[in-house]
Amino acid sequence: MTLRGPEAFFLSALHGQRYCLFHTAHGVPRGLVLHVHPFAEELNKTRRMAALQARALATAGFAVLQIDLLGCGDSEGDFGDARWDIWIGDLLQACRWLAEADPRHAALPLWLWGVRAGSLLAADVARVLERPCHLLLWQPAFADGAAQLQQFLRLRLAADMLAASDAAARSHGAMEALRRQLAQGETLQIAGYALHPTLAAGLEASRLSPPLANGSGRRLVWLETTMAAQPSLSPLGTRMLERWKLAGWQTHGEAVQGPAFWQSAEMEEAPLLLSTTTAALSAVSTP
Repeated sequence: MTLRGPEAFFLSALHGQRYCLFHTAHGVPRGLVLHVHPFAEELNKTRRMAALQARALATAGFAVLQIDLLGCGDSEGDFGDARWDIWIGDLLQACRWLAEADPRHAALPLWLWGVRAGSLLAADVARVLERPCHLLLWQPAFADGAAQLQQFLRLRLAADMLAASDAAARSHGAMEALRRQLAQGETLQIAGYALHPTLAAGLEASRLSPPLANGSGRRLVWLETTMAAQPSLSPLGTRMLERWKLAGWQTHGEAVQGPAFWQSAEMEEAPLLLSTTTAALSAVSTP
């Protein structure tokens, strides 16, 4: 049997078109997966792993949609045009498209697959989505967007320190100065990306907190990679899984051996993450 490759198309959304790749489920579809990519340069670093996983899930019977959000990848706009609320709207539109792409999709379980900071975005979408969904999270870094923003701003500080010729430019008040610029409506140039203050505010307000489960059997799969000989979940992962479990979610967390592919200089693969992900989602075949 000849397997179909992904279908590329542009999805109409607020402020233009979004580039998408749709991976048709092989055989009878058993679930839907929407990929929520990471922030800034990590999107490019994770392209290969996202493509490999999307194909593996399609082979296992899942219809998978990858979307480049406003100002990202091959979608319209520049990163400086991006806003957190528009990204949420992009993903809600993608969910609707995925559910309507095939008459068989309407009753299938939906997974939001967040990668790194995309996990925060996926959680925000899950809270406003009209239908129940499950969450697959790859390597979330922080419990809230404030810490994620802080890490991104540090990239600017590091660049400024390298260029600084006096001690004042390296002072501990440099972070506060960047935050004042954002508060005053200035766009910051960070590692080749234009960070608009509205995007920064939306990211900062995001939380990796569980939407209400409402007894619907909603599931959270939390997966991490580590180079340790005996992989174990991070303290953040352990803490978040317990929190979501107390909120009524069915949870599964696992760490597997693999590189930090989202930050490596070269494109790297984590085969155990791919197989573990496919197995975890395949174990759930009903809404």
